[in-house]
Amino acid sequence: MLKKIQTTSLSHVPSQEYSRILSAAVINANFRSMLLNDPATAVTGGYSGEKFNLGNVEKQHLSSIHANSLADFAVQLINY
Repeated sequence: MLKKIQTTSLSHVPSQEYSRILSAAVINANFRSMLLNDPATAVTGGYSGEKFNLGNVEKQHLSSIHANSLADFAVQLINY
C-alpha cells in the first residue's frame, strides 16, 4: 500500500502525488504499462484501491506526456 504523507502546504501536493504514481509504476508492471500508454486512465483508476489526488492541471500535464520508458516519463513529469 502506498502511504500518503499529509502536509500543510498545497504546493507539495502534486510532487507527493507524482511520487506515489511513480512508486506504483516501479513496483507494478501493469500499472507502469498503463501509465506509459494512457496516463490519464492510469491515474484516474488509481492503484491497488488507492486514488491519486491531482487537480485538473496536473491531470492535463500527465496526459500530455508521451514516453517509452518510466525514466523518460519521470523526466517529463518533473520538467513541467
